Amino acid sequence: MVTSMKTAKFAIGQVVRHRVFPFRGVIFDVDPEFANTEEWYESIPASVRPRRDQPFYHLLAENAETEYVAYVSEQNLLEDSSGDPIRHPQVSEFFDKMPDGSYAPKPHTSH
Repeated sequence: MVTSMKTAKFAIGQVVRHRVFPFRGVIFDVDPEFANTEEWYESIPASVRPRRDQPFYHLLAENAETEYVAYVSEQNLLEDSSGDPIRHPQVSEFFDKMPDGSYAPKPHTSH
């Protein structure tokens, strides 16, 4: 059986923004294809529901009012080149801020 692996367009630590909605965030995990609940998927209006067979990204996200975790399809993300820092309170748990303003994943320690 031949399986085609999708290559994620965006990387962990990369800052992205939503193509339609006014929020942005830093990627902390990637699923090669949709891996959330059916209830979550069905809650998206059919007219804008993304395909399942693409990478989905977990973001430490923020909008003008609040910070939260978002789950977004690749087709709905664009690179954010604003250079503005992400204010999400969990950013420092996952990432080190680099001198150029990007985010590098913190090394994992095993016990």
